[in-house]
Amino acid sequence: MADRASDYDKTRRVVFVTVGTTSFDALVKAVDSPTFKQELFRKGYTHLLIQMGRGSYVPTKSEGGSSLAVDHFTFSSSIADHLNSASLVISHAGSGSIFETLRLGKPLIVVVNEDLMDNHQSELAEELADRKHLYCARPQTLHQTVADMDLNSLVPYSPGDATPVAKLINRFLGFPDD
Repeated sequence: MADRASDYDKTRRVVFVTVGTTSFDALVKAVDSPTFKQELFRKGYTHLLIQMGRGSYVPTKSEGGSSLAVDHFTFSSSIADHLNSASLVISHAGSGSIFETLRLGKPLIVVVNEDLMDNHQSELAEELADRKHLYCARPQTLHQTVADMDLNSLVPYSPGDATPVAKLINRFLGFPDD
């Protein structure tokens, strides 16, 4: 029986989607589309778990079988367990979610919420994407990002060296590079 459980864990490939404490219905709708779920299943993922935050759009649950198993929830006291068990994380562009996922070494697609005013989060996500630490998408491009992604091309993020982030912040604030 224990062998069957470990075999199940080896074949279980979870995509965890998080919007944090915000409302990001455009992302939840994008991952709930049949074509998106079909693309995840085609890529070998077996489960889709959506943390939908304060959003009003409720995704469709399914049991799996011959397709992707889908479940959702609004909030959790800690998303650490969900991040740890994920094979792929799709996240809003909050810096906490981004760096927590990168520290765990999980492949990450950051989806920028274009409805936010003065969206500094997109600059962080795009900079980290340029450095090949993650993929950056918009809700309308997420399906194509998943279809085209090569997770082997991602470069592990090494936490602890704040110099690149400090330079990015300084550039954003208009200070010259040293």
